[in-house]
Amino acid sequence: MPSCIFCRIVEKQAPADVLYEDDEIIVFKDINPKAPVHVLLVPKRHIATVNEVEERDVLLLGKLFTTAKTVAMQLSVAEKGYRLVVNVGRGGGQVIDHVHMHLLGGWQR
Repeated sequence: MPSCIFCRIVEKQAPADVLYEDDEIIVFKDINPKAPVHVLLVPKRHIATVNEVEERDVLLLGKLFTTAKTVAMQLSVAEKGYRLVVNVGRGGGQVIDHVHMHLLGGWQR
């Protein structure tokens, strides 16, 4: 989808600080971090919102969680803990119309 910033990042048409990438998922730093560690895990295939998820997306969404675990370990936040957040719709805080998961951590508690 040409107007989607995440699709443009996937296509290398927009810049991002990419930390991980495979055939299905890309992970990059959030440009407005809300925590010392704040990255976005984004499926490469455009799905606008969780409300549009279908049965065929089950493995992809599961892979988001295993990728989150891997990235959390690489960023040294896995042991102390981190948050995974998915916002759905404008009322739920979703700003970009492309399914994505926020990984937040690194707080000194």
